[in-house]
Amino acid sequence: MTPDGVARRRFAGAAVLLLCLVCVLALTITGGTFYTDRAGLLWRYALAWALFAAAVWTLRKVPGRQAAFLVVTGGLAVTATGLLAPPATSTDSYRYAWDGRVQAAGVSPYDHAPADPALTRLRDRWLFPEGAGCDGPDRYPIPSGEGIRSCTRINRSTVHTIYPPLAEAYFWVVHRLSPEGSRHKPLQIGGALLALGTTLILLTALRPRAPSRAAWWAWCPAVPIESANNAHVDALGVLLTVIALIIANRHRAGGGLLLGAATAVKFLPATAAPGMLSGLLARDGPPARRRAIDALAIFGPALLVVTLAYLPYTLASHASVLGYLFGYLGEEGYAGTGGDRRYAVLRLVLPDAWALPAALAVLTAVVLLVLRRGDAHRPWRGALVVTGTAFLVFTPGYSWYALLVVALATLDGRWEWLTIPLAGAVSYLSPQPGLGTAAYAVAALAVVAGCVTRVLLNDPPCSARRAAPRTGALRRRRAPE
Repeated sequence: MTPDGVARRRFAGAAVLLLCLVCVLALTITGGTFYTDRAGLLWRYALAWALFAAAVWTLRKVPGRQAAFLVVTGGLAVTATGLLAPPATSTDSYRYAWDGRVQAAGVSPYDHAPADPALTRLRDRWLFPEGAGCDGPDRYPIPSGEGIRSCTRINRSTVHTIYPPLAEAYFWVVHRLSPEGSRHKPLQIGGALLALGTTLILLTALRPRAPSRAAWWAWCPAVPIESANNAHVDALGVLLTVIALIIANRHRAGGGLLLGAATAVKFLPATAAPGMLSGLLARDGPPARRRAIDALAIFGPALLVVTLAYLPYTLASHASVLGYLFGYLGEEGYAGTGGDRRYAVLRLVLPDAWALPAALAVLTAVVLLVLRRGDAHRPWRGALVVTGTAFLVFTPGYSWYALLVVALATLDGRWEWLTIPLAGAVSYLSPQPGLGTAAYAVAALAVVAGCVTRVLLNDPPCSARRAAPRTGALRRRRAPE
């Protein structure tokens, strides 16, 4: 077969697998919800991941322009599946819609819980059904002073919001741009646009060396489900983090500003900070004064953005702008032994009481490793190692958190870390804690196996390779001498 014939065959194979993936994702999102068909969702989601793996594997050998075409068109189709139905596996977007509405009425979202009678005037029958409208499985009862059966779609409706200020600003913007009565759809469209924006940024950054790798994000089943269908604001934090890491080597202050903005959307992107300072503590690194300047150039702007983001809400709020953050951490088991699901991998080999100290020790060691031996030319590599390790030691139960891992793995090309978002989905959708634990354990083994293999191949998963190639938008500046 001629080279052109081989290329056409590979293109066709990738396109067929992509079409199958889109169909399965459409069935997954429209075929049931977390509350009505949890087991069915899990199996359909697992099939989507299998097709995703086959599709991106086939795409590797497709020529650059054709691969880029498939990445973009496939990304559009995959992301669009998230718009086919109301949120299927999370009710968080209902809180987003409420917080946007509250702010548009001139009220701080940190001052009142949704169930607070003081905000009764802002309620409607969509977010606060009554009577027979409360029969759905995803309804949460609230007390009614008039004796009417009342409920809400908003989870944790008796506590204040947990979201940082730039997330709240995003909710307000979406509300202001939304037509009356549009309900959940504007937030879903916003999430889809953020996911597609991340696809284009990744594709631009990875060309011309590896355009097909952008499909790791564009076609990942987690993206349409969590960014578009569930409309999680994490998509905004991921987009800002990706841009921050890409520009960090050339514009440290700009990278710091964007990382601060990402952290003011969702706190998780702060785990990417050590990646921006990769190699800062290396023995053969720059002088101490230069290191201090580099650190300040990143953390100064980041801290400034976070401070300025919180300032107007702090001035406008009577209650704490941290909202239910600490209550959430306790409720989810992060402050103690972790219940049935937190620290799941560590608890396989350690007593429960040791889980939290061990998790903190492991994460600290990894941060120090990145600061000492990280690749200064590839800040996303250290960010991936730190963020991925945090997932493996804390084993969060919400699958949308791992969107950041998907994007970082796409940038760095370390496929083994993609097992983490799959494990998070299994942990979230499975009614049995043991299955989630097993999934995270398999992910940890995959990461360790990948790291060992790379070390044997002289491609350490964290350390620098001296001759870093220059590719497209990812033009790194020379390492300090």
